[in-house]
Amino acid sequence: MQIGPLTINPPLLSAPMAGFTNHAFRRLFHRFGGVGLPTTEMISARSFAYTGGDASERLWGIKDEPRPLAVQIWDNDPEVLAEVGRRLVEEYRVSVVDINFGCPVRDVAQKAESGSYLLDYPDRIGAIIERVAAACRPSPVTAKIRLGRTRDRINAIDVAQAVEGAGGAAVTVHGRTADQMFRGAADWEEIARVKPRLERIPLIGNGDLRTPAAVVEAFERYGVDGAMIGRAALGRPWLFAQAAAALRGEPVPPDPTLDEQRRLLLDHFAMIVEQYGPLKGTVLMRSRACRYGQGRSGACEFRRRISKAATQDAFAAIVEIAFPRG
Repeated sequence: MQIGPLTINPPLLSAPMAGFTNHAFRRLFHRFGGVGLPTTEMISARSFAYTGGDASERLWGIKDEPRPLAVQIWDNDPEVLAEVGRRLVEEYRVSVVDINFGCPVRDVAQKAESGSYLLDYPDRIGAIIERVAAACRPSPVTAKIRLGRTRDRINAIDVAQAVEGAGGAAVTVHGRTADQMFRGAADWEEIARVKPRLERIPLIGNGDLRTPAAVVEAFERYGVDGAMIGRAALGRPWLFAQAAAALRGEPVPPDPTLDEQRRLLLDHFAMIVEQYGPLKGTVLMRSRACRYGQGRSGACEFRRRISKAATQDAFAAIVEIAFPRG
């Protein structure tokens, strides 16, 4: 898959997820492989432009990170977005600047009139893409959208065409409307309807890609050019490598053993502590660790205990019990 001058191989992208897809987690992606384009956490362009905000935390380590790498930004002001996009390309050497037009969270969509709020205004989205693409050239600018604001206002085709017409290099469509948040099932039939209405840019599908088989189906049945995996990979960073093997028609590697998962979780913890320090790192890692336990016997008890861990030693001891050595 081509995004502007970049070849994304395999055509699998990690979704930007606030609080999760930080430097430590992206290092796990690189360890397993299979992610053609990792993405940082979403960044407020206005905060970055005027105060620095949480951008320094969310951009931690990216200057030394392997490329390609995408950074997602949000706002509703073309000039602010363009200036931040330019800085990301020039100062941080990011490969792709992605603009969020899909976030349904109240602080972004309603209060700031950004994210999914803008889906009702394809012309405004086009104006933003045009201005940011000009500022970032030759680095490509992409967009992430939803199907629409509500089920009776699905307009992903109009928005995707506005992105393409304004010089966007790719569009990712999440298969839910903004008012659904993450409830219900992603509508891949609606995602597929966008593909024949685009002339030159790739369509990336997103939503409910929980297994390698689901990823293969996204390409073979729904005709997308790329697939973005989000929440399903939070406790299974090896999912990308499995999906990449399935796309190549190769045997899907098995999940890591419990012993390997224990070591992985503790490595992840060590990387979080490296960035945030022991106290904050332990607190932050508690919610991340819960993802590793999902779907396993004893998951509820593990979640209850790990959510109270206050020190590195306590955290490690709980992990040792939940993920016994082989």
